[in-house]
Amino acid sequence: MLGHVPPLPQQPQRSPFSSHMVVCGDDALAQRLAVELRYVYGERVTLVLPPGPDPGRPELPLTGRGRAAALFGRMSSAMSRNGGNGGGNGDSDTNAGVEAVRIIQAHEPSDEALEEAGVATAAALALVYDDDERNIRAALTARRLNPRVRLVIRLYNRKLGQHLETLLDQAAAVASPGLDPTALDASTTVLSDADTAAPALAATALAGSSKVIQAEGLLLRAAERTPPRDGQVADPGLCTLALLSSTTHDPAGTEGSDSSGDEGPQLLPDRTAVAAATGRGTVVLEAVSQSGPASSTPLMGGRGAPLSQIFSRRLRWSALGVGTAVLALAVASTFTTGDDPLHAAYLTLLDLFAMGDPAIGDPTARQIIQLLSGVAGLMLLPLLVAGVLEAFGSLRTVSSLRRPPRGLSGHVVLLGLGKIGTRVLVQLRELGIPVVCVEDDPDARGIPVARRLHVPVVIGDVTQEGVLEAAKIRRSRALLALTSIDTTNLEAALYARSVKPDLRVTLRLFDDEFATAVYRTLRTAHPQALTRSRSVSHLAAPSFAVAMMGRQILGAVPVERKVMLFAAIEVAGHPQLEGRTVEQAFRSGAWRVLALDVAPPADRRPDLTAPGTVPGSGDRPGGLVWNLHPGYVLRPTDRVVIAATRRGLAELLRGRGSLTPR
Repeated sequence: MLGHVPPLPQQPQRSPFSSHMVVCGDDALAQRLAVELRYVYGERVTLVLPPGPDPGRPELPLTGRGRAAALFGRMSSAMSRNGGNGGGNGDSDTNAGVEAVRIIQAHEPSDEALEEAGVATAAALALVYDDDERNIRAALTARRLNPRVRLVIRLYNRKLGQHLETLLDQAAAVASPGLDPTALDASTTVLSDADTAAPALAATALAGSSKVIQAEGLLLRAAERTPPRDGQVADPGLCTLALLSSTTHDPAGTEGSDSSGDEGPQLLPDRTAVAAATGRGTVVLEAVSQSGPASSTPLMGGRGAPLSQIFSRRLRWSALGVGTAVLALAVASTFTTGDDPLHAAYLTLLDLFAMGDPAIGDPTARQIIQLLSGVAGLMLLPLLVAGVLEAFGSLRTVSSLRRPPRGLSGHVVLLGLGKIGTRVLVQLRELGIPVVCVEDDPDARGIPVARRLHVPVVIGDVTQEGVLEAAKIRRSRALLALTSIDTTNLEAALYARSVKPDLRVTLRLFDDEFATAVYRTLRTAHPQALTRSRSVSHLAAPSFAVAMMGRQILGAVPVERKVMLFAAIEVAGHPQLEGRTVEQAFRSGAWRVLALDVAPPADRRPDLTAPGTVPGSGDRPGGLVWNLHPGYVLRPTDRVVIAATRRGLAELLRGRGSLTPR
């Protein structure tokens, strides 16, 4: 069954170098990705969706096709409203126009479904099903149908993704011996929506936090700065990436998005805009460093358990008291009998364990010490029994989950330990933030991770009374509601706000209109508390789209409800960059050149995010120079790292031709 979304009015012709792209998926990410490719990059898109409602998402009343059509309709309306407001601004809509999105309904990405979608002649294929096994099976089929197709695969398992990427690249090289090395490097890309969205979700639990892009050896840090006080000048860092909304630090203010106008965030502003932006926070590129190799032992992990986790504090104090008593008896025996200290200690222990002879005929002091030693021995017996019982209990509960300790405060309550919640949990623990998790499924994906990290977990339905109280919600600093059900997240947020009105709340919501309504209502009802709503698919879709365009995406930084992309591109073939100085190549609201790869073209690593440095580059990650002189002229042989908006990057790629001709 096919469905078509009506084309937009006044659409220019598609690039002659561009071929169609296929997106296969069963959730919101597939729909967002199709929107990104159609309305931002101007590509022809075929979307393959399951025909019926997803039983795992009962809260969504529409079928996959219906949700996609509704999403395309909202985007079409927004594009029509903004059609006359381009004004040449790089952050305005630069959509080149495309034909209608073609929707195919198929239960599985089988050979027949992929052939009907046109994979044999497609330039790129995205497999973004929620099931890793289904994506792998479809990727192997697609590589057989079209060895040259660019594959973008969604996988949660990182190690499996690395092996699969290598395997599919080798298959492409064998099937196409003359394939260009650059095209071969981009022929298979494995991404995880959880890894892309987790830093942004974790950052919402902190005020003024940093957004970190970490991909193997490359680490970029975008720090959020609060507005400077009167008479103070904000530190611009290496460069200013964005101006936050004028009301972003006001709990009752509106969080900026693409439709916020001048009051919303401004990505990649020029110096004039930065100087004129008084009272607005900024996001600056604060530090660029190389992350070390992954530690063999996970943070807060380890196979052993300290004594504090085996024996209780009361038992440890009791053992210390008995030991002190034995020592005191040994010292007293030495002073009263004049015996050697070692011999006196030996006799004391014999008395303690009732192994000595009665001190008949011995001095009175010796007899008294023997009696006291017997009393100490009586105290030692229950202590030993208690120690054995606690040790057995600790060994039995090593595999069980911790309960929230008494007196815990200032922690983050995390709801849901699925794919997204698990990655956010790891991010929060790496930042050293105490976390209490709430999960209703004892076999959820994140339960073993929480057990390994010794994170307290409350097993129960968050909508039931007493569950959030067990997670110490009254003394928490923030609530992250990250379950896959919108109504559950909303109910938990409303109940948490009734318990603690000033609680910082972040909701994961699927529907944008629903998220906007919830956000405005919570903001109005609780003006002194910070409320944020985030969509995982909205955060992850730009990275998947750039990978489909064949560009090396280093990461994405969310700026309120907008997204800024970091990518590595070759200067050759981009008239907006080639032959221009760094200062001339900068376009406000569209893109900015951040770094230059100084390695010779023959010695460059295909993947900038891979660990290791170029010889002679010192400590610069990947041989990258970040403090470029504004007068440096970009040459065709250069490779640069840029920060760009979604539409700015689309314009750069469109200027060259969306895809390399095959």
